Amino acid sequence: MPTRRPAAAFALAAGLAVIAGGTSGLLLTRHPTPAMHPVAAGAAALPAPTGPIVARPQSAPPKPVAAPVSLTIPLIGVQTQLITLGLTSAGELQVPSTTSVAGWYTGSPRPGAIGSSVIVGHIDSLTGPGVFYRLSELKAGDKVYVKRSDWTLVEFRVTSVQTYLKDRFPTEEVYGPVPDPELRLITCGGAFDAAVGHYLSNIVVYATEVG
Repeated sequence: MPTRRPAAAFALAAGLAVIAGGTSGLLLTRHPTPAMHPVAAGAAALPAPTGPIVARPQSAPPKPVAAPVSLTIPLIGVQTQLITLGLTSAGELQVPSTTSVAGWYTGSPRPGAIGSSVIVGHIDSLTGPGVFYRLSELKAGDKVYVKRSDWTLVEFRVTSVQTYLKDRFPTEEVYGPVPDPELRLITCGGAFDAAVGHYLSNIVVYATEVG
């Protein structure tokens, strides 16, 4: 978002609760589509995507790429290490336990491999902006960089930024197979409903590898 929400707005975020000793600004709903909003009542998981996560088999297996270790988005001042996120025992996507780092979902392809690689992060917490607070400011053509464990750097170019109501989240479009290396950056956003303690929408940035 282009402007910082007043501190009072964060005070209304009753759904942003302390989880395992830290504050988290991302709650993932338990309906069939992946949706993120501030953590409430100890919830800390996202339903596993209902659509395929990886690209369909190729005639010739693509060359493996190294695991991602950091994410940089110069335009909005993002420079973060990437933690790994899997699924909980309930089959729901884990989320970062802190608002200061983003996480790569290991059930999605590694950035630079064929398919939709998924990275999620918090938008804010009671104490202030999270790592993806300014994600909605990105525009088509902006650059995103992912460094991998073998010190290679993969560059992505934003193709679109979309906001979806949580009950209309396009699971297949976000998580489904694609023919080239793509990236999905996801956080919560839109209007904040103080009555229920979470944001009403998700922000999804779509990006494609350059070159």
